[in-house]
Amino acid sequence: MSTTTGHTGAAEPATIVIFGGAGDLSHRKLLPALYNLFLDGALPANSAVVGVGRKELSDDQFREFARSGVERFSRRPIDQEVWTRFAGSLFFSNVAIDQQNGLATLGSRLDVIEHERGLTGNRLYYLAIPPPLFVPTVQQLARARFIGPPDRLPFSRLIIEKPIGRDLASAMAINDALGAVFDESQIFRIDHYLGKETVQNILVLRFANSFFEPMFNQRYIDHVQITVAEEEGVGTRAGYYDQSGALRDMIQNHLLQLLTLVAMEPPHSLDADVIRDEKLEVLRSLRPLTSASVDACVVRAQYAAGTHDGKELPGYGDETGVAAGSRTETFVALNVFIDNWRWAGVPFFLRTGKRLPARSSEITIQLKDVPPILFNTGKTLEPNVLTIRLQPDEGFSLGISSKVPGPQVVVHPVPMDFDYGDFFKMTSPEAYERLLFDVMAGDATLFMRRDSVEASWRWLTPVLERWAELANTPLPTYGPGEWGPAEATALIEGTGRRWRTL
Repeated sequence: MSTTTGHTGAAEPATIVIFGGAGDLSHRKLLPALYNLFLDGALPANSAVVGVGRKELSDDQFREFARSGVERFSRRPIDQEVWTRFAGSLFFSNVAIDQQNGLATLGSRLDVIEHERGLTGNRLYYLAIPPPLFVPTVQQLARARFIGPPDRLPFSRLIIEKPIGRDLASAMAINDALGAVFDESQIFRIDHYLGKETVQNILVLRFANSFFEPMFNQRYIDHVQITVAEEEGVGTRAGYYDQSGALRDMIQNHLLQLLTLVAMEPPHSLDADVIRDEKLEVLRSLRPLTSASVDACVVRAQYAAGTHDGKELPGYGDETGVAAGSRTETFVALNVFIDNWRWAGVPFFLRTGKRLPARSSEITIQLKDVPPILFNTGKTLEPNVLTIRLQPDEGFSLGISSKVPGPQVVVHPVPMDFDYGDFFKMTSPEAYERLLFDVMAGDATLFMRRDSVEASWRWLTPVLERWAELANTPLPTYGPGEWGPAEATALIEGTGRRWRTL
């Protein structure tokens, strides 16, 4: 028997305005996600999707653009009858944000679309645009009087993608500008990792199973590893990535958010702010970093040229779009501590990088060794490890020790494995499906609040400052298909532990 808990609110009919509607994010993620929501009946039939951008596209051209994205990137094939109805909800408006009254024509277009489709004026504004355009676009929305008050219908909600700033000062400036137009309750900051089914399941795993929560503490846990690995290089994202790097692109949001879910205290309810309060407490409990601890506990590196799987691959510095002499890191590993009663003394090891051996993301929680009394007096037993797989094969496993059949007492590790696809016989919804649905339903649980964003930047500021001081020191490198530089191996092995093999 299954049990439904938590937020079950329905999505409200709305106009979804996508700034950057003809861009890559819209093509690969947003439009396929909206199609799948429509296919499942989760997107109200009279909702409208309005792409906004500089391109001169007709509605029909935008619909063809959307169809090509759904055909290539949707987790399910197109159902022609459903597509015909969905396509009727798609529109496009040519807008120049940098013009003083750039949204005037958009306003009249939205009024006509909403009248024809029987919509009441609920609007979602999705900024699928480069971060430097966040503030100008929001200011244009304010000038055009597109924003309603937070406590009355019709609602106005803003969705923005990371990165939110490059450091604490720029993040605060962006948040100040957004807050001058929107109430915090109207702002939904997306981290798509939080929309993954397995990530959402971390709370269920911990708090819906009586035997897990009692062991999530310093008494039973030896250490935790969080790895987000990418097999590809920087690819076509060099222009953005060279200004960002692995620390800003992945650690500041994705990996720290995963850490908070693993380490948070049990919330007293599933209310969005209750959960986000507990996650914020984890960030505030992170042991502060100093110049000395950055040197000792943080490793950065850059992938070099080499051969992998029979292919000659360029180094990061040779990639198209990367500045000459760039010191942007493509790999980061950290050893961090959470200074509270639950986790005192338990190391958390985080690592992420490009051009690694595989595309794989997982969290491993290793329990402490059993006392060397009964079965491990001659040979150390394999530790018990709970592994939460985020991608590509969503699921989790728990390694336990078992006796091998036979007259001798031979102990061998046995994995107890759960795979989402095998068990539920269905593909998991894409992260953007869940996140877009939650915005329409007004559920902010999976979205980052301002104080959380700034707390993570505040904690990482000493790393950025120390790296700036070391601008003339050699940057470690690693070859394609390697799990980072030797320094990352030394980081964890210096504590008597080792990286888990993915």
